[in-house]
Amino acid sequence: MAKEAPLPPRDFEDSYRTTPPWDVGHPQPAFAALADGGALRGRVLDSGCGTGEHALMAAALGHRATGVDIVPAAVDAARRKAAERNLDATFVVGDVLRLDELGERFDTVLDSGVFHVFDDADRARYVDTLRAVLAPGGRYLMACFSDRQPGDWGPRRVARDEIRASFADGWRVESIDEVGFTTTIDPGIRAWLARITRL
Repeated sequence: MAKEAPLPPRDFEDSYRTTPPWDVGHPQPAFAALADGGALRGRVLDSGCGTGEHALMAAALGHRATGVDIVPAAVDAARRKAAERNLDATFVVGDVLRLDELGERFDTVLDSGVFHVFDDADRARYVDTLRAVLAPGGRYLMACFSDRQPGDWGPRRVARDEIRASFADGWRVESIDEVGFTTTIDPGIRAWLARITRL
């Protein structure tokens, strides 16, 4: 990433003063199931890794894993977990809208709860930077809040058609399935799990 890491948005930085709702201390069940099914391949990037559970899951399976998050406290926690678990994973403070600054290519990108934080313009930027770091034939595995989740608290809800539209050019959307997303507030949030291949 750039030599000077970007400043995290205040709301994300403040979230790590305690335990944020998305930091459940283990991989999301949908991602654990993907890993158990062999969906992780080659070099793995955990985009918006938080305290690193998905990158550490990949490392435990023998993958070369990297996690990127904009909040230094989250990255520090991820590095501590890696040391405590004796796992070889790299964690970087950086902006997921500038993943190309990593200067690396990956075979699998994991995204647990990042895609849904962006407005339309930043969503397009995010897809562009994913394209830059994901090798042709590589897979983007993403879970985001579903538009079927009731209420208006939390992040933006995303419709299936929005996911398909975002990845219409240069990608193949393999599947978008409804899954549960676990948080410390609610263990059964409705989410979409997308499997998308870079062409």
